[in-house]
Amino acid sequence: MISGLWALLTAIALALAVVAAIIATVYVRRLEDRPTLPISEEIGSTKTVIRKVRKRQPMSADEVQYARQVIVDRGSLVTLCIPGALFLMGLYYVFGSLEYLHGATPSERTFLGVIPMLTSTNLGIQILRHIRLRGRLRNMA
Repeated sequence: MISGLWALLTAIALALAVVAAIIATVYVRRLEDRPTLPISEEIGSTKTVIRKVRKRQPMSADEVQYARQVIVDRGSLVTLCIPGALFLMGLYYVFGSLEYLHGATPSERTFLGVIPMLTSTNLGIQILRHIRLRGRLRNMA
């Protein structure tokens, strides 16, 4: 009975991971096809502009426009499909390993899928931090 549950959860995790990966791929392709701003060609410009938004420092019109673009790109809820796909791949690995064991005691190998799950959680938190920057950017403009 428990093996059937792990098999069902494995299939659901795989299906959701594929859907999240497809959405993330379409989103990244759309970002790649968009024309770039001249300020975006400079090395470290994104980090500098985001730091200025966080610290509420004065910015030029080009920097404000670039900051808007970066925050909208990184703060989109569709962006969460990227860490979501990684999380679901780790979940698929864990559930698949548990299903493969057929009730035997799990080993350390079973929980290797937790590593991408933790990594994707960190990435998701970083994306949520960028979503909060929208309010600061609105107040600056």
